[in-house]
Amino acid sequence: MASPTTDEKDDFLLSCRYGDLDDVKQFVAQFGTAAAAEATDDNGNTALHMLCGNGHADLLDFLLPLVPASLLAAQNISQSTPLHWAALNSHLEIVKKLVQFPGGPGGDLIDIKNAAGRSPLGEAELAGWDDGAQWLVQMMKLEPGGDGKETEGDVEAEDTDVASTGGIEIHIEDADGQMAKMRIGDP
Repeated sequence: MASPTTDEKDDFLLSCRYGDLDDVKQFVAQFGTAAAAEATDDNGNTALHMLCGNGHADLLDFLLPLVPASLLAAQNISQSTPLHWAALNSHLEIVKKLVQFPGGPGGDLIDIKNAAGRSPLGEAELAGWDDGAQWLVQMMKLEPGGDGKETEGDVEAEDTDVASTGGIEIHIEDADGQMAKMRIGDP
């Protein structure tokens, strides 16, 4: 299989950015899945960064099963992952597909911080995207008895009886250092 030129890789990434599924399929057919997985721009953005940041679920459905699961956690020059971009741009369907992808990093994606020190949850909060932030919190791996150190995006479970309260209350420190309370599992 032939290797793509720099221009062909750039065109492929633009196709991912603008949601051109036919061009993406043509690139994969011509150059293979490895070339699709390895393509990056000058800022280290992958095909997943481009399509996740722009909400192209059809492209994600096509590419995700073809590329290595490690690409879900790929960080660009700013250490942002495709999930950071999806959260920043309020694409809930994309966020769900990334976190719930079988064989992928799952909830661990939510803990990855970019160069600004923000997790995808922190990006969602900074963007004022409450629905996405709530969904991400529900998908986080809450571990009782942590080390006591809190950083942006950390979640702390309250000592409550889930059966008697109908859920658990968590406290989240947002990007500005403010504490927010959220209840998960209310009837």
